Amino acid sequence: MSDDLPFWRRKRLEEMNAREWESLCDGCGKCCLNKIEDIDTGEILPTRVACRLLDLGSCRCGDYDRRTRLVPDCVVLTPANVAEIPWMPKTCAYRRLAEGRDLEWWHPLVSGDPETVHEAGISVRGRVVSERKLRRPLEDFVVDWEL
Repeated sequence: MSDDLPFWRRKRLEEMNAREWESLCDGCGKCCLNKIEDIDTGEILPTRVACRLLDLGSCRCGDYDRRTRLVPDCVVLTPANVAEIPWMPKTCAYRRLAEGRDLEWWHPLVSGDPETVHEAGISVRGRVVSERKLRRPLEDFVVDWEL
């Protein structure tokens, strides 16, 4: 393949180095939302409650390096598991590339601007609350957004 193509078009996920892999995150924050699984149907219900580590302004993890120690159920994405996680957002670069699709125009690697994910309305900025502020049952925060 031509070296003129961006790395995500030249390489499979498992061929990417750590810097390339990490740069695929668009900063939408959707994967950091608490979800409820319906025990009867297996349906994943997203909520507008974000992980306590999510910075609600940047939609990035506030303690990325220690996230799995601070939030034991935080899922670490890998090339091996990304296609198997049913709640990965449809807009997620990791999921899109695993499914053979390209990045969208608003992705910071395409646009060159980390704000386009927010400007395009893809991120959770301004639509979520932190679980730190949760005073009602999580079920009260279920949303009908498509992830």
